[in-house]
Amino acid sequence: MKNDTYYMELALKEAEKAYQKDEVPVGCVIVKDGVVIASAHNLKETSQVVIDHAELLAIKKACKKLNSWRLDGCQLYVTLEPCPMCAGAIIQSRIQRVIYGTQDPKGGCFGSLINFDEIKGFNHYPMITSEICKHSCQKILKEFFKNKR
Repeated sequence: MKNDTYYMELALKEAEKAYQKDEVPVGCVIVKDGVVIASAHNLKETSQVVIDHAELLAIKKACKKLNSWRLDGCQLYVTLEPCPMCAGAIIQSRIQRVIYGTQDPKGGCFGSLINFDEIKGFNHYPMITSEICKHSCQKILKEFFKNKR
């Protein structure tokens, strides 16, 4: 049976694709009923479009695949804790569960910098699981930024 580690490893493969394009290596996959319905990686530098984060690109693909903006019953696996923009899209799209690899102390919105789960009034709150494949997710980011300096 496929588990969180399996899907996070797929997200890490997406992060590798970003790394090869000199993008911040963040990858994302969206799963529904045990099937990957979308995958993406950061493309902000390539496209020069600020919203081209892995999560948003994957959400867009998943919505197209399901022909709905509601991603009920979907799980989103991402190598880095979502930023405010991505966390907002996750909430708006009704994603059931978010699984991330490593925290983002400078921008993470599901526990690090702020916790969107503690903001009262949203109409949806995804379940959050963190630190899946944490060391692998941290390693690719550290290596990327070390090489940038």
